[in-house]
Amino acid sequence: MTHAASKAPSTVVAPPATNETFGITLRILSTIAFALMGLCVKALGDTVPLGQIVFFRSAVALLPLVLFLWWSGGWPRGLLTTRPFGHVARCLMGALAMFTSFATIRLLPLAEATMLSYLSPVLLALLGWVVLKERLNTRRIGGVVLGLAGVAAFCLPAFAGVLPDAGGLGVTLGLVTAMLTAGALIQVRRLTLLGESAGAIAFWFAVVSAICGLATLPWGWVWPGAASLALLIGTGLAGGLAHILMTLSFRHAEASALAPFEYMSVLWAVALGFAFFAEVPSLAFLLAGPLILVGAFVARSGRQR
Repeated sequence: MTHAASKAPSTVVAPPATNETFGITLRILSTIAFALMGLCVKALGDTVPLGQIVFFRSAVALLPLVLFLWWSGGWPRGLLTTRPFGHVARCLMGALAMFTSFATIRLLPLAEATMLSYLSPVLLALLGWVVLKERLNTRRIGGVVLGLAGVAAFCLPAFAGVLPDAGGLGVTLGLVTAMLTAGALIQVRRLTLLGESAGAIAFWFAVVSAICGLATLPWGWVWPGAASLALLIGTGLAGGLAHILMTLSFRHAEASALAPFEYMSVLWAVALGFAFFAEVPSLAFLLAGPLILVGAFVARSGRQR
């Protein structure tokens, strides 16, 4: 997935903020790492099957994740769970979101694929209201309306035939990714409320995603060259590092202080897409981007604690 599908650390119960500036710095670094992960996926193009990319993204990320869990005292006892089926449901939705997310990056400019991933907080507000009976207050309703308006502004050109066929498919997969990510995050909330640790949620997600990627081996993996192998490893390391940096940021600053910096991933995606692939943001992106990002921010900040 893009980073939206692996945002489990937002459920971590952190101690009181100790160094807000340091926490914000870690959060910004995590957005850079997420953007670099997308860059690696985009650079691989069609040369490596999606399942193989998902496997490397998840399996390689286990190394820094295990080291982090060991360092923070969560290895191995923190991986015990009393809700295995709950983890399976979360992991399968998250793994499928990773497949659709990487396919979206292939089909759309990097910035547009990243922007679509931020629909998940908008959809999460609706799912939280329906599934978890969370209160849908005025701020969250406003965020949902803004987000959906952004979707309309961005999707209409694609579905009206203004964009190439690949653009319409990419937008569709981006919307599917946002829905799957929102469903996965709802399950993360359920598991957290039932006492499951963030370490267990992150570890088992990486394991199941790696298995799902490995299951595609019979459909034809390729033997990667040196450059492709470096990009595959980079995808996993960047994703794993981004996850850890985001988790650590919540130990040093409150979520309300970190939230505005989460959306810097889109800025990095615009810069990297232009620098490496000569991608220039479209008019639809410029119109829809602010609506979706503001809607996501408002929907997230309006959540009832």
